Amino acid sequence: MLAPYACQPDASRGRLFAERMSTFRSPFQRDRDRIIHSSAFRRLKHKTQVFVEHEGDYYRTRLTHTIEVAQVARTIAGVLNLNTDLAEAIALAHDLGHTPFGHTGEDAMEALMKPYGGFDHNAQALRIVTKLERHYAEFDGLNLTWETLEGIAKHNGPVEPPYAYALAEVNAAWDLELNTYASAEAQVAAIADDVAYSHHDLHDGLRSGLFTEADLMELPVTGPAFAEVDAIYPGLDPMRRRHEALRRVFGRMVEDVIAVARNRLEAAQPKSVDDIRAMGATVIRFSKPLYQELKAIRSFLFHRMYRAPSVMAERAKVTTVVNDLFPLFLSRPELLPAEWQADVARAASETDLARMVADYVAGMTDRFALQEHARLFGPAEG
Repeated sequence: MLAPYACQPDASRGRLFAERMSTFRSPFQRDRDRIIHSSAFRRLKHKTQVFVEHEGDYYRTRLTHTIEVAQVARTIAGVLNLNTDLAEAIALAHDLGHTPFGHTGEDAMEALMKPYGGFDHNAQALRIVTKLERHYAEFDGLNLTWETLEGIAKHNGPVEPPYAYALAEVNAAWDLELNTYASAEAQVAAIADDVAYSHHDLHDGLRSGLFTEADLMELPVTGPAFAEVDAIYPGLDPMRRRHEALRRVFGRMVEDVIAVARNRLEAAQPKSVDDIRAMGATVIRFSKPLYQELKAIRSFLFHRMYRAPSVMAERAKVTTVVNDLFPLFLSRPELLPAEWQADVARAASETDLARMVADYVAGMTDRFALQEHARLFGPAEG
């Protein structure tokens, strides 16, 4: 039984291109399946989360991160009687627009695309699912429901103009009501992203040796979690101790989100998903005390992991890759693969061409971007 404020499958606003209803899947289940079978989803396998793909097999990739986000989203949505299929679909699509090399690649692409309408990975995800995936006979993209597109566009909250060109194009074709909050399901996908990366970045940072368990003992949330494990299991094997502590951190975050959501929903008494959109604030969020504690953990991760000297050195290398590839393809589009040449021929301006080159470079995996850079510019020194 779905809550009255959940997105009801039979009340979906539909798809931009009308299709026959499936006899055995809801509209949101079809969205989820189309996302999983997309080319962009498969490429997440070799895209950076924090550590560049070639740095080790144990670190999270953008794909494993996405799967973790989807599972957290399903759990929270299920407890709150929201539509788990929609929450999962939005979670699975939320990072489709990421460039190679994670946020480092996005920062480089954003600077390169500034003269041509900007770049944003959420907007690029919309461009992928509405235009760049070209598998179906009757339309470009995946022809997802309005609710899934809305969730991709504004799962982090209302979007203020000016919009990145990719978002502006989609919104012009189909008004996503960017000035309002998204459904509770989209909000769940957003908080699930926070839960997943806060948890697994601690795991990956420990494995990388950038910090130790002793460092985490000094922080809120993680310190009490390790202390609890030590009290219950004195002398526990170090790897088991690490896992037991961090799964408690994970549980604390999920339980906090659920408790806050229940309280806010009880107070607001929304009668429909549109009531959720009109609330003027998110209903799915961390409590204020936990949010402040997580800010301390994120500050620690920023300085000890995301801006660690070894990570920064790798950031500099991969920034060079993006900064070299984009202008080369822009000035010499004949170097693009044969299947892209029809798009090159249709480009009516430098802006059109730049956006097409951005689609190509942003779609690369870490591995392919490094290979292309070595092929076109020669092997990297050292």
